[in-house]
Amino acid sequence: MTIQSKEQLLSFVSETVKTTPVTDIHTHLFAESFGDLLLWGVDELLTYHYLIAETFRFRPDLSYDVFWQMSKQEQADLIWQTLFIEHTPYSEACRGVITVLNRLGFDVSKRDLEEYRAYFRNVKASDYIDRILGLAKVKTVVMTNDPFDAYERGIWDQGESVDSRFLAALRIDPLLNLWDTSWSKLVEQGYRVNPDLSGDTIAEIRRFLKDWIARMNPLYMAVSLPNDFAYPEDSVRVRIIDECIIPVAREADIPFAMMIGVKRKVNPSLKDAGDSVGKSDIGTVERIVSKYQDVKFLVTMLSRENQHELAVTARKNRNLLVFGCWWFLNNPSLIEEITRMRLELLGGSIIPQHSDCRILDQLLYKWDHSRGIIAKVLCDKYGDLFDAGWRVTEEEIRRDVEDLLGGVFWKFLGKPDPAA
Repeated sequence: MTIQSKEQLLSFVSETVKTTPVTDIHTHLFAESFGDLLLWGVDELLTYHYLIAETFRFRPDLSYDVFWQMSKQEQADLIWQTLFIEHTPYSEACRGVITVLNRLGFDVSKRDLEEYRAYFRNVKASDYIDRILGLAKVKTVVMTNDPFDAYERGIWDQGESVDSRFLAALRIDPLLNLWDTSWSKLVEQGYRVNPDLSGDTIAEIRRFLKDWIARMNPLYMAVSLPNDFAYPEDSVRVRIIDECIIPVAREADIPFAMMIGVKRKVNPSLKDAGDSVGKSDIGTVERIVSKYQDVKFLVTMLSRENQHELAVTARKNRNLLVFGCWWFLNNPSLIEEITRMRLELLGGSIIPQHSDCRILDQLLYKWDHSRGIIAKVLCDKYGDLFDAGWRVTEEEIRRDVEDLLGGVFWKFLGKPDPAA
Protein backbone atom coordinates (compact mmCIF):
# COMPACT_ATOMS: atom_id res chain seq x y z
CA MET A 1 0.00 0.00 0.00
CA THR A 2 1.33 3.42 -0.98
CA ILE A 3 1.56 5.89 1.89
CA GLN A 4 -0.21 9.14 1.06
CA SER A 5 0.31 11.35 4.12
CA LYS A 6 3.52 12.47 5.74
CA GLU A 7 2.15 11.77 9.21
CA GLN A 8 1.35 8.18 8.24
CA LEU A 9 4.78 7.84 6.63
CA LEU A 10 6.74 8.89 9.72
CA SER A 11 4.62 6.73 12.01
CA PHE A 12 5.08 3.67 9.81
CA VAL A 13 8.84 4.18 9.50
CA SER A 14 9.29 4.51 13.26
CA GLU A 15 7.20 1.44 14.03
CA THR A 16 8.95 -0.63 11.36
CA VAL A 17 12.42 0.19 12.70
CA LYS A 18 11.23 -0.54 16.24
CA THR A 19 9.81 -3.98 15.43
CA THR A 20 12.07 -5.41 12.70
CA PRO A 21 14.33 -8.23 13.99
CA VAL A 22 18.03 -7.51 13.68
CA THR A 23 21.19 -9.41 12.84
CA ASP A 24 23.77 -8.09 15.29
CA ILE A 25 26.86 -8.50 13.15
CA HIS A 26 29.54 -7.92 15.80
CA THR A 27 29.37 -8.65 19.52
CA HIS A 28 31.51 -10.12 22.27
CA LEU A 29 28.63 -12.29 23.47
CA PHE A 30 28.62 -16.07 23.70
CA ALA A 31 26.08 -18.85 23.61
CA GLU A 32 25.34 -20.67 26.85
CA SER A 33 27.53 -23.60 25.77
CA PHE A 34 30.60 -21.35 26.18
CA GLY A 35 30.20 -21.37 29.95
CA ASP A 36 31.92 -18.57 31.84
CA LEU A 37 32.48 -16.57 28.65
CA LEU A 38 28.77 -15.67 28.66
CA LEU A 39 28.40 -12.58 30.86
CA TRP A 40 25.01 -11.44 32.15
CA GLY A 41 23.32 -9.89 35.17
CA VAL A 42 23.30 -6.57 37.00
CA ASP A 43 26.75 -6.90 38.59
CA GLU A 44 28.31 -7.57 35.18
CA LEU A 45 26.43 -4.55 33.81
CA LEU A 46 27.71 -2.29 36.57
CA THR A 47 31.33 -3.45 36.31
CA TYR A 48 31.50 -2.89 32.55
CA HIS A 49 34.75 -1.09 31.77
CA TYR A 50 33.00 2.11 30.63
CA LEU A 51 31.51 2.51 34.10
CA ILE A 52 34.78 1.65 35.82
CA ALA A 53 36.53 4.50 34.02
CA GLU A 54 33.70 6.91 34.87
CA THR A 55 33.81 5.93 38.52
CA PHE A 56 37.49 6.76 38.86
CA ARG A 57 36.79 10.25 37.51
CA PHE A 58 34.55 10.90 40.50
CA ARG A 59 36.81 9.15 43.01
CA PRO A 60 40.31 10.68 43.00
CA ASP A 61 40.76 9.19 46.45
CA LEU A 62 40.32 5.63 45.21
CA SER A 63 43.45 3.59 44.62
CA TYR A 64 43.47 1.47 41.46
CA ASP A 65 44.97 -1.41 43.40
CA VAL A 66 42.28 -1.22 46.07
CA PHE A 67 39.54 -1.29 43.44
CA TRP A 68 40.95 -4.31 41.61
CA GLN A 69 41.26 -6.21 44.87
CA MET A 70 37.53 -5.84 45.49
CA SER A 71 35.08 -8.63 44.64
CA LYS A 72 32.82 -8.04 41.64
CA GLN A 73 29.87 -7.32 43.92
CA GLU A 74 31.90 -4.83 45.94
CA GLN A 75 32.97 -3.10 42.73
CA ALA A 76 29.34 -3.02 41.56
CA ASP A 77 28.22 -1.54 44.89
CA LEU A 78 30.84 1.21 44.63
CA ILE A 79 29.94 2.03 41.03
CA TRP A 80 26.21 2.07 41.80
CA GLN A 81 26.72 4.39 44.75
CA THR A 82 29.10 6.70 42.87
CA LEU A 83 27.44 6.98 39.46
CA PHE A 84 23.77 6.34 40.20
CA ILE A 85 23.17 7.58 43.76
CA GLU A 86 25.69 10.35 44.31
CA HIS A 87 25.41 11.62 40.71
CA THR A 88 22.75 11.61 38.00
CA PRO A 89 23.39 8.74 35.53
CA TYR A 90 23.03 10.58 32.23
CA SER A 91 26.19 9.38 30.49
CA GLU A 92 25.29 6.92 27.74
CA ALA A 93 26.82 3.98 29.61
CA CYS A 94 24.90 4.83 32.80
CA ARG A 95 21.68 5.52 30.92
CA GLY A 96 22.13 2.12 29.32
CA VAL A 97 21.98 0.40 32.70
CA ILE A 98 18.77 2.27 33.54
CA THR A 99 17.24 1.30 30.19
CA VAL A 100 18.07 -2.37 30.81
CA LEU A 101 16.56 -2.38 34.30
CA ASN A 102 13.47 -0.57 33.06
CA ARG A 103 12.97 -2.93 30.12
CA LEU A 104 13.25 -5.88 32.50
CA GLY A 105 10.34 -4.48 34.44
CA PHE A 106 12.15 -3.22 37.52
CA ASP A 107 11.04 -0.07 39.33
CA VAL A 108 14.13 2.04 38.71
CA SER A 109 12.73 4.87 40.82
CA LYS A 110 13.30 2.69 43.90
CA ARG A 111 17.05 2.51 43.17
CA ASP A 112 17.12 -0.82 44.98
CA LEU A 113 20.18 -2.71 43.77
CA GLU A 114 19.52 -5.68 46.05
CA GLU A 115 16.04 -6.11 44.59
CA TYR A 116 17.49 -6.21 41.11
CA ARG A 117 20.11 -8.75 42.18
CA ALA A 118 17.45 -11.02 43.66
CA TYR A 119 15.92 -11.55 40.22
CA PHE A 120 19.19 -12.70 38.70
CA ARG A 121 19.77 -15.21 41.49
CA ASN A 122 16.61 -17.00 40.46
CA VAL A 123 16.78 -17.11 36.67
CA LYS A 124 18.48 -19.66 34.41
CA ALA A 125 20.89 -18.53 31.72
CA SER A 126 18.93 -20.27 28.96
CA ASP A 127 15.69 -18.57 29.98
CA TYR A 128 17.42 -15.23 30.28
CA ILE A 129 18.96 -15.52 26.83
CA ASP A 130 15.50 -16.17 25.39
CA ARG A 131 14.08 -13.19 27.25
CA ILE A 132 16.80 -10.74 26.22
CA LEU A 133 16.83 -11.75 22.55
CA GLY A 134 13.06 -11.50 22.50
CA LEU A 135 12.87 -8.10 24.17
CA ALA A 136 15.70 -6.70 22.04
CA LYS A 137 14.24 -8.26 18.87
CA VAL A 138 17.65 -9.68 17.97
CA LYS A 139 17.34 -12.80 15.85
CA THR A 140 21.03 -13.50 15.28
CA VAL A 141 24.12 -12.71 17.35
CA VAL A 142 27.58 -12.86 15.78
CA MET A 143 30.14 -13.78 18.42
CA THR A 144 33.86 -12.96 18.60
CA ASN A 145 35.73 -16.28 18.74
CA ASP A 146 39.40 -16.43 19.64
CA PRO A 147 41.30 -19.67 18.90
CA PHE A 148 44.24 -18.31 20.89
CA ASP A 149 42.20 -18.33 24.10
CA ALA A 150 42.79 -21.64 25.87
CA TYR A 151 39.42 -21.69 27.64
CA GLU A 152 37.45 -21.01 24.48
CA ARG A 153 39.55 -23.44 22.47
CA GLY A 154 38.63 -26.12 24.99
CA ILE A 155 34.93 -25.44 24.36
CA TRP A 156 35.40 -25.90 20.63
CA ASP A 157 37.43 -29.05 21.22
CA GLN A 158 34.52 -30.56 23.13
CA GLY A 159 32.43 -30.29 19.99
CA GLU A 160 29.27 -29.22 21.80
CA SER A 161 26.42 -27.90 19.68
CA VAL A 162 26.04 -24.11 19.69
CA ASP A 163 22.73 -22.27 19.92
CA SER A 164 21.76 -21.64 16.29
CA ARG A 165 21.06 -17.98 17.10
CA PHE A 166 24.77 -17.48 17.88
CA LEU A 167 27.11 -17.52 14.89
CA ALA A 168 30.89 -17.38 14.83
CA ALA A 169 33.46 -14.82 13.71
CA LEU A 170 37.12 -15.85 13.71
CA ARG A 171 39.15 -13.31 15.70
CA ILE A 172 42.80 -13.08 14.70
CA ASP A 173 44.18 -10.18 16.77
CA PRO A 174 47.06 -12.18 18.31
CA LEU A 175 48.15 -13.32 14.86
CA LEU A 176 48.47 -9.78 13.51
CA ASN A 177 49.19 -7.67 16.58
CA LEU A 178 51.11 -9.98 18.92
CA TRP A 179 53.09 -12.32 16.68
CA ASP A 180 56.12 -12.14 19.00
CA THR A 181 54.16 -14.15 21.57
CA SER A 182 51.37 -15.78 19.59
CA TRP A 183 53.62 -17.85 17.32
CA SER A 184 54.40 -20.14 20.25
CA LYS A 185 50.68 -20.74 20.77
CA LEU A 186 50.48 -22.01 17.21
CA VAL A 187 53.33 -24.38 17.98
CA GLU A 188 51.38 -25.65 21.00
CA GLN A 189 48.49 -26.43 18.66
CA GLY A 190 50.76 -28.47 16.38
CA TYR A 191 51.64 -25.95 13.67
CA ARG A 192 55.25 -25.71 12.43
CA VAL A 193 55.90 -21.98 12.64
CA ASN A 194 58.95 -19.88 13.39
CA PRO A 195 59.05 -16.37 14.90
CA ASP A 196 60.86 -14.98 11.83
CA LEU A 197 58.25 -16.45 9.42
CA SER A 198 60.86 -18.75 7.92
CA GLY A 199 60.44 -22.31 6.71
CA ASP A 200 56.85 -23.54 6.49
CA THR A 201 55.48 -20.71 8.65
CA ILE A 202 53.35 -18.99 6.01
CA ALA A 203 51.83 -22.26 4.82
CA GLU A 204 51.21 -23.32 8.42
CA ILE A 205 49.46 -20.06 9.30
CA ARG A 206 47.19 -20.63 6.34
CA ARG A 207 46.55 -24.17 7.53
CA PHE A 208 45.75 -22.86 11.02
CA LEU A 209 43.22 -20.40 9.60
CA LYS A 210 41.60 -22.98 7.33
CA ASP A 211 41.38 -25.51 10.16
CA TRP A 212 39.57 -23.02 12.39
CA ILE A 213 37.30 -21.89 9.57
CA ALA A 214 36.32 -25.52 9.06
CA ARG A 215 35.71 -25.92 12.80
CA MET A 216 33.85 -22.64 13.50
CA ASN A 217 32.20 -21.91 10.16
CA PRO A 218 32.75 -18.18 10.82
CA LEU A 219 30.97 -15.48 8.87
CA TYR A 220 34.19 -13.47 8.62
CA MET A 221 37.72 -13.07 10.00
CA ALA A 222 38.17 -10.02 12.23
CA VAL A 223 40.88 -7.94 13.84
CA SER A 224 41.09 -4.72 15.87
CA LEU A 225 43.99 -2.66 14.60
CA PRO A 226 45.87 0.28 16.12
CA ASN A 227 45.39 3.80 14.84
CA ASP A 228 48.90 3.73 13.33
CA PHE A 229 48.18 0.64 11.25
CA ALA A 230 49.85 1.17 7.87
CA TYR A 231 49.55 -0.61 4.53
CA PRO A 232 51.78 -1.38 2.77
CA GLU A 233 54.78 -1.54 5.07
CA ASP A 234 57.68 -3.87 5.79
CA SER A 235 56.25 -5.66 8.81
CA VAL A 236 55.24 -9.09 10.02
CA ARG A 237 51.64 -7.92 10.24
CA VAL A 238 51.41 -6.85 6.62
CA ARG A 239 53.19 -9.96 5.39
CA ILE A 240 50.71 -12.17 7.23
CA ILE A 241 47.82 -10.13 5.80
CA ASP A 242 49.12 -10.39 2.24
CA GLU A 243 50.30 -13.99 2.31
CA CYS A 244 47.86 -15.60 4.74
CA ILE A 245 44.72 -13.63 5.55
CA ILE A 246 43.88 -12.45 2.05
CA PRO A 247 44.44 -15.81 0.30
CA VAL A 248 42.41 -17.67 2.93
CA ALA A 249 39.60 -15.08 2.85
CA ARG A 250 39.49 -15.42 -0.93
CA GLU A 251 39.47 -19.22 -0.83
CA ALA A 252 36.86 -19.44 1.93
CA ASP A 253 34.83 -16.60 0.41
CA ILE A 254 34.47 -14.77 3.72
CA PRO A 255 35.23 -11.09 4.41
CA PHE A 256 38.19 -9.71 6.29
CA ALA A 257 36.81 -7.33 8.94
CA MET A 258 39.12 -4.53 10.06
CA MET A 259 38.25 -2.41 13.10
CA ILE A 260 40.79 0.38 13.06
CA GLY A 261 41.77 3.10 15.51
CA VAL A 262 42.51 1.55 18.90
CA LYS A 263 45.19 2.84 21.27
CA ARG A 264 45.84 0.10 23.80
CA LYS A 265 46.52 0.71 27.49
CA VAL A 266 47.01 4.47 27.47
CA ASN A 267 46.35 4.11 31.21
CA PRO A 268 47.44 0.58 32.19
CA SER A 269 46.12 1.03 35.73
CA LEU A 270 42.59 0.91 34.31
CA LYS A 271 43.21 -2.48 32.62
CA ASP A 272 40.51 -3.02 29.93
CA ALA A 273 39.12 0.43 30.69
CA GLY A 274 42.45 2.01 29.81
CA ASP A 275 42.26 1.78 26.01
CA SER A 276 41.71 4.90 23.90
CA VAL A 277 41.19 6.16 20.35
CA GLY A 278 43.38 7.65 17.63
CA LYS A 279 42.85 9.01 14.13
CA SER A 280 44.00 6.66 11.37
CA ASP A 281 45.23 7.05 7.80
CA ILE A 282 42.35 6.34 5.41
CA GLY A 283 44.95 5.68 2.72
CA THR A 284 45.67 2.38 4.44
CA VAL A 285 42.08 1.25 3.83
CA GLU A 286 42.03 2.64 0.29
CA ARG A 287 45.17 0.78 -0.70
CA ILE A 288 44.25 -2.62 0.69
CA VAL A 289 40.64 -2.75 -0.55
CA SER A 290 41.56 -1.50 -4.03
CA LYS A 291 44.48 -3.91 -4.29
CA TYR A 292 42.30 -6.92 -3.50
CA GLN A 293 39.08 -6.15 -5.32
CA ASP A 294 38.11 -9.83 -5.38
CA VAL A 295 38.10 -9.99 -1.56
CA LYS A 296 35.33 -8.57 0.65
CA PHE A 297 36.15 -6.18 3.49
CA LEU A 298 34.06 -5.12 6.45
CA VAL A 299 35.49 -1.93 7.94
CA THR A 300 34.67 0.29 10.88
CA MET A 301 36.89 3.02 12.27
CA LEU A 302 36.99 4.30 15.83
CA SER A 303 37.79 7.96 15.34
CA ARG A 304 34.99 10.39 14.51
CA GLU A 305 37.43 12.22 12.25
CA ASN A 306 37.76 9.17 9.97
CA GLN A 307 34.05 8.68 9.25
CA HIS A 308 33.61 10.94 6.23
CA GLU A 309 36.74 9.61 4.52
CA LEU A 310 35.63 6.03 5.18
CA ALA A 311 32.22 6.62 3.60
CA VAL A 312 33.82 8.19 0.54
CA THR A 313 36.23 5.26 0.27
CA ALA A 314 33.26 2.88 0.33
CA ARG A 315 31.68 4.81 -2.57
CA LYS A 316 34.74 3.95 -4.64
CA ASN A 317 35.10 0.29 -3.62
CA ARG A 318 32.08 -2.01 -3.81
CA ASN A 319 34.01 -4.74 -1.99
CA LEU A 320 34.01 -2.55 1.14
CA LEU A 321 31.02 -2.55 3.51
CA VAL A 322 31.05 0.06 6.27
CA PHE A 323 29.52 -1.03 9.57
CA GLY A 324 28.55 0.32 12.94
CA CYS A 325 29.44 3.00 15.46
CA TRP A 326 31.55 1.22 18.02
CA TRP A 327 33.11 1.90 21.37
CA PHE A 328 33.64 5.67 21.81
CA LEU A 329 31.32 6.39 18.85
CA ASN A 330 28.43 4.58 20.54
CA ASN A 331 26.90 7.83 21.77
CA PRO A 332 23.57 9.15 20.46
CA SER A 333 24.84 12.44 19.05
CA LEU A 334 27.63 10.71 17.13
CA ILE A 335 25.49 7.78 15.94
CA GLU A 336 22.97 10.22 14.50
CA GLU A 337 25.61 12.36 12.78
CA ILE A 338 27.43 9.36 11.32
CA THR A 339 24.29 7.47 10.24
CA ARG A 340 22.90 10.56 8.55
CA MET A 341 26.17 11.18 6.68
CA ARG A 342 26.48 7.54 5.60
CA LEU A 343 22.92 7.41 4.25
CA GLU A 344 23.51 10.63 2.35
CA LEU A 345 26.69 9.27 0.75
CA LEU A 346 25.94 5.56 0.42
CA GLY A 347 22.16 5.21 0.49
CA GLY A 348 21.10 1.97 2.12
CA SER A 349 24.29 0.05 1.31
CA ILE A 350 25.58 0.24 4.89
CA ILE A 351 25.23 -1.50 8.24
CA PRO A 352 24.32 1.46 10.47
CA GLN A 353 24.96 -0.27 13.76
CA HIS A 354 26.17 -3.31 15.64
CA SER A 355 26.00 -3.60 19.42
CA ASP A 356 29.60 -4.58 20.30
CA CYS A 357 28.01 -5.95 23.49
CA ARG A 358 30.16 -7.75 26.04
CA ILE A 359 27.28 -8.40 28.41
CA LEU A 360 24.07 -10.04 27.21
CA ASP A 361 21.81 -7.51 28.94
CA GLN A 362 23.38 -4.66 26.94
CA LEU A 363 21.50 -5.82 23.85
CA LEU A 364 18.43 -4.14 25.33
CA TYR A 365 19.85 -0.66 25.56
CA LYS A 366 22.23 -0.77 22.62
CA TRP A 367 19.42 -1.66 20.24
CA ASP A 368 16.66 0.39 21.90
CA HIS A 369 18.81 3.51 21.73
CA SER A 370 20.18 2.85 18.25
CA ARG A 371 16.79 1.99 16.74
CA GLY A 372 15.43 5.31 17.96
CA ILE A 373 18.26 7.17 16.25
CA ILE A 374 18.07 5.15 13.02
CA ALA A 375 14.31 5.75 12.89
CA LYS A 376 14.79 9.48 13.40
CA VAL A 377 17.28 9.73 10.53
CA LEU A 378 15.18 7.57 8.23
CA CYS A 379 12.08 9.66 8.97
CA ASP A 380 13.98 12.75 7.87
CA LYS A 381 15.16 11.06 4.68
CA TYR A 382 11.76 9.63 3.73
CA GLY A 383 10.23 12.99 4.65
CA ASP A 384 12.58 14.78 2.26
CA LEU A 385 11.51 12.44 -0.54
CA PHE A 386 7.85 12.93 0.34
CA ASP A 387 8.25 16.72 0.14
CA ALA A 388 9.84 16.26 -3.30
CA GLY A 389 6.79 14.32 -4.52
CA TRP A 390 8.13 10.75 -4.17
CA ARG A 391 5.71 8.24 -2.67
CA VAL A 392 6.76 4.92 -1.13
CA THR A 393 4.83 1.82 -0.22
CA GLU A 394 4.77 0.08 3.13
CA GLU A 395 6.49 -2.89 1.52
CA GLU A 396 9.33 -0.70 0.24
CA ILE A 397 9.89 0.68 3.73
CA ARG A 398 9.91 -2.82 5.23
CA ARG A 399 12.44 -3.87 2.58
CA ASP A 400 14.70 -0.91 3.30
CA VAL A 401 14.63 -1.39 7.07
CA GLU A 402 15.20 -5.14 6.83
CA ASP A 403 18.24 -4.39 4.67
CA LEU A 404 19.69 -1.92 7.17
CA LEU A 405 19.12 -4.26 10.12
CA GLY A 406 20.75 -7.29 8.54
CA GLY A 407 19.79 -7.82 4.92
CA VAL A 408 22.69 -5.82 3.50
CA PHE A 409 25.07 -7.90 5.60
CA TRP A 410 23.75 -11.25 4.37
CA LYS A 411 23.71 -10.06 0.75
CA PHE A 412 27.31 -8.87 1.10
CA LEU A 413 28.30 -12.29 2.44
CA GLY A 414 26.42 -13.91 -0.44
CA LYS A 415 24.55 -16.12 2.04
CA PRO A 416 20.89 -16.50 2.93
CA ASP A 417 19.81 -15.19 6.32
CA PRO A 418 19.45 -18.39 8.38
CA ALA A 419 16.86 -16.75 10.62
CA ALA A 420 14.70 -15.46 7.78
